[in-house]
Formats: sequence, structure tokens, C-alpha cells
Amino acid sequence: MSELSVPGIRLGVAQAGIKYPNRDDLTLIEMSKGSATAAVFTQNAFRAAPVLVAERNNEAISARYILINSGNANAGTGEPGMVACEQSCSALSELTHISPTEVLPFSTGVIGEVLPVDALNAALPAAISDLGSNNWERAAQAIMTTDTVPKLRSKVVTINNGTACQLVGMSKGSGMIQPNMATMLGFIATDAVISREMLDGMLRAAVNVSFNRITVDGDTSTNDAVTLTATGQSDFVVSPTDREAALAFQAALTELATELAQDIIRDGEGATKFVEITVSNAGSEAEADQVARTVAHSPLVKTALFASDPNWGRILAAVGRAGVSDLNVDAVSLSLNGVLIAENGARAASYTEEAGVAAMAPEDLIISIDLGRGEKSATLWTTDFSYDYVKINAEYRT
Repeated sequence: MSELSVPGIRLGVAQAGIKYPNRDDLTLIEMSKGSATAAVFTQNAFRAAPVLVAERNNEAISARYILINSGNANAGTGEPGMVACEQSCSALSELTHISPTEVLPFSTGVIGEVLPVDALNAALPAAISDLGSNNWERAAQAIMTTDTVPKLRSKVVTINNGTACQLVGMSKGSGMIQPNMATMLGFIATDAVISREMLDGMLRAAVNVSFNRITVDGDTSTNDAVTLTATGQSDFVVSPTDREAALAFQAALTELATELAQDIIRDGEGATKFVEITVSNAGSEAEADQVARTVAHSPLVKTALFASDPNWGRILAAVGRAGVSDLNVDAVSLSLNGVLIAENGARAASYTEEAGVAAMAPEDLIISIDLGRGEKSATLWTTDFSYDYVKINAEYRT
């Protein structure tokens, strides 16, 4: 068995010409009969047609196919968008002799344009003919939009009795990234035996500390979704009564999801910095997360990061406006890559500008903020804002 394959999963790729000619932009994932799939979706109020259809279908029945197109988000398209999405599910169902409700559709690309369903449907036979167990790398490329690299990870989970299962996942995303899943997509599969109920809980737990902890620009997409499919074709059984297997699988799933999420940040639009923001000693986890996001979303902080400028006053200003009630600024301390910059409400006595410049130079940065008011913490991963970020998004539709 190839490291990048999961028994019971086949993938096919085709060219539908949805936005660009001669480019793989249609991906089909076939899941063996009896597989269970859990999914989480965007909380954006303007949810795309495929999000609405996929969520409805996944609640009703066990899915057999995941259908993904890039180049068009089919979001903000009203009834025509819903009709186009339903037509794509029906077309696939006719070719594969299943019910349309056994198809989970996903789209990514430009918002506000109805899916060109005729072009998509015309490419379905090619995607079906291409189905194979070793097509994860091609599929990871086909779901890309402004991404510059495919995002693909795998894990093998083994417990003490020697039983093992496979985990493979792919994701896409580069801009419009601040997932809130209670334009990024993630698809993970395993051959473990897991009930749908356990899958759902494990996926949500993993997503909450991975995909929901990344932000490029603070914009939550209309199309965000992550799926987790278990084909049950191995002897690795995850159940509430087997603590060892459950803990091992959850740890591997969370690690894989975190790696995929961080891959998205490293490939953020125009990004030159990978930034980890850790807020510690907060009054609550929500408070720590709020402070981290305020810093991560500050254009002034992000542009200083791009310039490798230790303009620490911008970070302190963001912390101060994060909405923390009764914040004692004298208890707050700030470090960049281990260099103490501010404490007791002012610049640290040991700090020098030379040390700050050296701390900001690496591509990987850690911003550590200690609120000194509790025992809770939160970590977030983000990027800087570069000239290229502006250029990419200014020219996105041209």
C-alpha cells in the first residue's frame, strides 16, 4: 500500500475549463460503500450553494462521492447557484448509479458567479475514468486557486498490539483565510473503523485547534469546509471502549490537521513570514484568543512584520484595544522570538533595538504575549502583509 493512499478511497482528476483552459480543476473522491463521513462547514451567513447542499446531503445519508471544483465558488448566486449545484450532483449520480443525495459538492474560486455546470458535467466522465487510489497528489493540485503549492499530509497510526491505520489529508487555501467552522477546503480520509458519531466529535476537536487557529487576513470564506471519511477497511477500531486506539487516532488526526493548517499559512497570499502568536496567562481561553486575533489582524502589525521592523508599540496598541476588561497593562509582557521587549507597561530595561532587529529577521516568528491575569492560553498562526498580497487581491478577477 502506498503511503499516499487509503483503502476504500479513489480519486479522479479532470479538466472542466471552469476558469482556465488546460488546467486540472475538477476532483472526484469515491468512498467505498459503508464509509462514514463527518464534516464541518463555514459559519459565514452568506454560505455558498455547495455548502448548503453538502451539509444537507451529509445529514441525510452516507456519502459515496465528494465532488470538488476550483475556479468558481458558486457563492452569492441565489437560486441559480443552487440549481447548478443540484444539477452537478444529479449528473454524477446518473453516471455512477447512486442517489444525488450521496454526493457532497464543494467549490472554491470567485464569488458571485454561477457555477458553469454544463462544463463541469461534461468533464465528469473523464474524472470517473481517472479514479485511482494513488491520485492524492494530483487531486491536491487540482483544488488549488491562488495557492502556490499543494498541501498534502499523511500519518500512520499504530497501537501496542501492532494494529495500524492510515490517515491522508489534503487542503487548499491561501487568502480569505480565517476559518470559522463550527476560501479553505480540507479533505481527510482513513481506513480505520469509526462510527459517524465519533468521527464528528474527533473532527471538531481537531479543527478547533488547527484550522480554526489560522488567519491570513481575517476574512472568513463563504465556502470553508473540512471532511473526514472513515472507510473501515482496516482492523484498527476506534470505539469509546478502547481508550488507547481513540487517543492515538485523535492525536494523529489533530497533528495532521495542524500541519495542513500551517501549510496554508506558509502559503498565504504574498506571505514572507510565518508567525505564531501565543497569548498566555489570560483570564480565559476566549480572552487569549481575542487578543491573539486582534494582533494578527492589525494591518499596522502585519506591515511591520513584512518590514522585519520591531515596531513593538503596534503590538501593544493592538493588545490594548482587544477588548479585555480591566486589563492591567503593568502586568503585560511582550517577547519576539524569545527577546523580551516590553514589561511593566513600558520597554524592557534589557531591550536594545539591535536585539529587536535580529529577532525579527527570520522567516519564522513567535510573538509571545503574557497578560499576567490568569492561567489560560491560546495560540494562533498568521502571516505578514506584503506588496504581493495587495497585488494578488487587487488583480484577483483580472
